[in-house]
Amino acid sequence: MATVYRVSGMTCQGCSRSVERAIKAVAPEAAISVDLAAGQVRVDGEVDPAAIARAVEEAGFDFAGTI
Repeated sequence: MATVYRVSGMTCQGCSRSVERAIKAVAPEAAISVDLAAGQVRVDGEVDPAAIARAVEEAGFDFAGTI
């Protein structure tokens, strides 16, 4: 199952990689695709949305929910 999340505060590829690493830490089996320009992160796999939100926030970005 794929879910797309809104994440603000990403300004560069380094930010994109930081968000991806944070999500991988809580959802290691998930496939993650970051759209930096749109401020979106697609996560394919069984994930806990609350854990994703915490991981993104702890990485220093603003989690704005699902699309």
